[in-house]
Amino acid sequence: MSRKGLILFIACGIAWGMPYAFISIAVEQFDVATIILARVVIGAAVLIPFAIYRKAIMPALKQWRWVLVFAVLEMVGPWFLITNAERTVSSGLTGLLIALVPFWGVFIAYFYNGDKSVKHPKTIFGLVIGFIGVLALVGIDAFTANLDLLGVGAVVLASLGYAIAPAVSFKKIGDLDSAGVISLSMVIVAICYAAPGLMALPADIPTANFDGWMALAVLGVVCSAIAFILFFDLIKEIGSARATLITYPNTAIAFLLGIVFLSEPITVGMILGFPLVLIGSYFASKKH
Repeated sequence: MSRKGLILFIACGIAWGMPYAFISIAVEQFDVATIILARVVIGAAVLIPFAIYRKAIMPALKQWRWVLVFAVLEMVGPWFLITNAERTVSSGLTGLLIALVPFWGVFIAYFYNGDKSVKHPKTIFGLVIGFIGVLALVGIDAFTANLDLLGVGAVVLASLGYAIAPAVSFKKIGDLDSAGVISLSMVIVAICYAAPGLMALPADIPTANFDGWMALAVLGVVCSAIAFILFFDLIKEIGSARATLITYPNTAIAFLLGIVFLSEPITVGMILGFPLVLIGSYFASKKH
């Protein structure tokens, strides 16, 4: 990996490892729809001028149908599922479950892209180990930590959306400038959440405690606008297959932030399941 690729990999890992902790902070003060609306409005405000400068808006508009598909699979659905789940599921566990993205990517590569290489024994081994890891992660804590299985299921479903969205977009609109695609996607998400997000604004908008507002700002600027730019640049630098490995540092950062800054507990399920999910995802997504 080149120096530029390594820098992008680390930066993207940090940017996309952060949202789970900040979502956990934001849900203490704001409704789910309000959080998502604020996130995309702030992100779009940062990204649209950049996209206009690169003349990326009009090409994306011409392919608005596929941009809409990407927006729904990558943001509209997953962001609601994850944000709502974090009312009852810790940010650390949420980050760990998102490590399933490369795991789903194997099935998508086989059934959508026709990649028969996923039949390799090491890939099958990774799928089995990853599945055991999820069972350990969820099953043990379901009995020992009063785990909200509905919330866990929502995060798992969101991880599936995260895996499908890039596969579809890169196949259908991969030649478009990422700045235009993400800018238009954020506008679409803003339209979807405008009414419920504004209606759910608290009557006494918090001013004394800035934690919620800072969380929204970080989610919009760092975890949305900047993170997407970094990720698409990373793909151009090292390829889409290797770029999916960004899930691993994302997971580790989300796990550490939850423990260090939010005082979230380390459970038996996490200790046993976390390494199995990472090992399984690594072998499942690795080219053999």
